[in-house]
Amino acid sequence: MTTSEPTRSTSAALHQAKHPKTPLAGPYGHPFHPLLVTVPIGAWVAALVFDIVAMAADQPDSFAQGAYWLILIGIVGALVAAVVGLMDLLTIPRGTRAFQIGITHMALNLTVVALFVVNFLLRLAEGHDDVTALQLILTVIALGILGASGWLGGMLVYRYGVRVADEAKQAEGFR
Repeated sequence: MTTSEPTRSTSAALHQAKHPKTPLAGPYGHPFHPLLVTVPIGAWVAALVFDIVAMAADQPDSFAQGAYWLILIGIVGALVAAVVGLMDLLTIPRGTRAFQIGITHMALNLTVVALFVVNFLLRLAEGHDDVTALQLILTVIALGILGASGWLGGMLVYRYGVRVADEAKQAEGFR
């Protein structure tokens, strides 16, 4: 056996990471987490655009208010995605490289949510008719961390095949 061939325990661990523990996480080969994360990502990126426009506009109130609501939508969406993502994380055997990456991915995402909660509370306390430099900086930092976390999430899916159909199932699409 060469070092590139999986061992029996590695194959079992990989098989376990591909199958949901509950249908709430999505059926085999169709996890819900990647679909759900598009809501907070889209809302928060749009909030950044609204922040920039608000800071450049003569009358920033409508864009600042839009960013405020987009941040809230992103927080709610992220919490829903986190619950489903946790279900996917629990399919990965502990002690594996994939599990370590999953924990880091989760920790970074929770940091992002915390930064956006602080950002939202600042806007709530200071009024959301204008955008401050601190609010813009928090958004940029949070999105930077989110990009790093997304990289790790992509690694889990595309490199390690977490919650992705196995190669035999994938081959059906090429017959």
